[in-house]
Amino acid sequence: MQKLFALFRLVRKDVRILLFALRHPRRPAWLLPAVAGLLIYLISPVDLIPETLPVIGVVDDLVLIPLVIGWIVNRLPPELRADASEETD
Repeated sequence: MQKLFALFRLVRKDVRILLFALRHPRRPAWLLPAVAGLLIYLISPVDLIPETLPVIGVVDDLVLIPLVIGWIVNRLPPELRADASEETD
């Protein structure tokens, strides 16, 4: 259970950095399409593993979405991540 809370804290921090970067005037040009693609995947009825499988269908979203958010945040310019970390702390 502690690992789940640690993952939630990590994802929450990454989401805050991502939201800061979206509002920042020096955001990279690729950021808006990347986040839009992530949101489309999140609300899309098409998944890698269908939701009809009881547990596995939901687990892919619970694993894939935080991984993609972390990947996007890691691709942000270092100065933008530093500004976001200062702002969110």
